[in-house]
Amino acid sequence: MADLRAAPLLRRDPLDGVPAITARSRLAIEAAPRGARLVLRGSESAAIAAGQAFGLALPLAINTAATDDVRTAFRLGPDEWLLLAPQDQEKQVYDAIEAAVAEPHSLVDASHRNVGILVSGSLAADVLANGVMLDLDPAAFPPGMATRTLYVKAEIVLWRKGAQDFHIEVWRSFAAYMHGLLEEAAREYVK
Repeated sequence: MADLRAAPLLRRDPLDGVPAITARSRLAIEAAPRGARLVLRGSESAAIAAGQAFGLALPLAINTAATDDVRTAFRLGPDEWLLLAPQDQEKQVYDAIEAAVAEPHSLVDASHRNVGILVSGSLAADVLANGVMLDLDPAAFPPGMATRTLYVKAEIVLWRKGAQDFHIEVWRSFAAYMHGLLEEAAREYVK
């Protein structure tokens, strides 16, 4: 029997080793870097205190994102925020928020539940439109907007980072399925 104490266990993401999908400068689909993911549930005043501890003011408008390119916060509902931070700051961020928020709230580490997928390039919105039932025109879904939605049958959080840059958060059990759907959609545009 193997001695599991001999070496540390390594976490593998479902997209580890999956090659990026690219089409010159028109499309890139790749796994996002690993990171810490926390789900905060509470009032806006709890979010303000959490934002101070997080080092980034949490957005107060629903379906929006705030980022400083290191940490990101999405407001997904009346009392729900998804927070992204570098992987090595998971415990530090969690402890800081727990210490800063005095009122009733819920803070859950979802780092092992989600993975991120980055979709960018001039074809990004077209590829995403194959499976998401949202109007991705920049006038309807501008940079900074983020929402929970479906891509075909997978629940995702979709964030428009820039005019041609999107970030998808998906449960790890759907990651390979999601990547396959994106690859299939990309074939239509990259012939």
